[in-house]
Amino acid sequence: MAFDSLTDKLQNVFRKLRSKGTITEADVKEAMKEVKRALLEADVNFKVVKQFINSVSERAVGEEVLKGLNPGQMVIKIVKEEMDKLMGSETTELKLLPSNEITIVMMCGLQGAGKTTTVAKLAGKFKNKGKKPLLVACDVYRPAAIKQLEINGEKVGVPVFSMGDGHKPVNIAKAAIEHAAKNDINLVFLDTAGRLHVDEDMMNELAEIKENLNVTYTILTVDAMTGQDAVNVATSFNDKIGIDGVILTKLDGDTRGGAALSIKAVTGKPILYAGMGEKLTDLEQFYPDRMASRILGMGDVESLIEKAQSAIDEEKAKEMEEKFKKASFDFNDFLDQMEQMEKMGGMNDILKMLPGFGNKKQLQNLEIDDNAMNMPKAIILSMTKQERSHPEIINPSRKKRIADGAGVPISEVNKLIKQFEQSRKMMKQMSGMMGGKRRGGFKLPFGF
Repeated sequence: MAFDSLTDKLQNVFRKLRSKGTITEADVKEAMKEVKRALLEADVNFKVVKQFINSVSERAVGEEVLKGLNPGQMVIKIVKEEMDKLMGSETTELKLLPSNEITIVMMCGLQGAGKTTTVAKLAGKFKNKGKKPLLVACDVYRPAAIKQLEINGEKVGVPVFSMGDGHKPVNIAKAAIEHAAKNDINLVFLDTAGRLHVDEDMMNELAEIKENLNVTYTILTVDAMTGQDAVNVATSFNDKIGIDGVILTKLDGDTRGGAALSIKAVTGKPILYAGMGEKLTDLEQFYPDRMASRILGMGDVESLIEKAQSAIDEEKAKEMEEKFKKASFDFNDFLDQMEQMEKMGGMNDILKMLPGFGNKKQLQNLEIDDNAMNMPKAIILSMTKQERSHPEIINPSRKKRIADGAGVPISEVNKLIKQFEQSRKMMKQMSGMMGGKRRGGFKLPFGF
């Protein structure tokens, strides 16, 4: 995640605080000096850092903290609360107009910020909530922009309205709204043109759309990898055309990530979503408290549970539980478990959300390779339906055919079958252990 380096540095500060039985004002001052340095190196806005350190220090040197039973933990709690506030405290959601009105969302941003991909992700998100969105291609300048939107629209199952080159974006937007009204569509996303930098032509074009249409939300897409520049871009757009919120893209990248900690404080506008990957499902609602927990290395179990709920079929989960109890788990079930894990982003993505596994160093120490699932998957897919359902029929000649089909040595097939058989023997014991790990009527895969 973008905050790996910052997380490491903050955890070092917290480790020192926790190790002290008593804390003095000088200890707090020294800790805040290190926190300040870490935030500035993460490209957090200087004024924001100054205000943040002042707020934490003011609360942390109070008598009830310094003389409390666990002063180090209390200081960390204050840092977490102030970080929540910095990013907006409360989650901001897009509230749609009543179903008889058209909600118009105008997406804007610079070229390269991932706007066209993000607008498709957002439309897909609302489609999955039962809405009927429409994507509108208003970028008539960038080569292949319309085609890119059409491809992404098809992937998320959302129709795209376009009129091609030679039409003014404002006229395309007007025609799209008429089309939406005739086709009972009440949620329209306008994908407007970006430029390499903020310029007058782009702003005039966006202003013209806002003057001629009742735009409900103007959302800016900014690239988290540009750090402080992302904050400057957000400020410019907000000053010139007015924005209602921001979507931060590439927050999963190896960046300093300061934009997430600065945008709300500098512009007053909330971060609505965070782009956490290249897949069209990798767009997360932005929860300030959860993001603060991730940055501070405290994990994000709530988001992990939500990921599991969206990835796991509840009927399948119940069926799987019965199979565990009867020890009738087969290779089809094994394949299902791997596919559920992939839907959730793989083991590394899951571990990042657990307390104590917030950064790359810790994950590297575990040496978990998500590609390690590819070989067992290939082996299982090389089996016949009968072999998957009845592993006991797999004899040496079948093993050879399976190995050839998967392109692996026969020893790998033997290894997988041996592991599978050992797992099967443990099924009844595991079903007892996993019985207490239910939450909201479903189970996380692999016993989480």
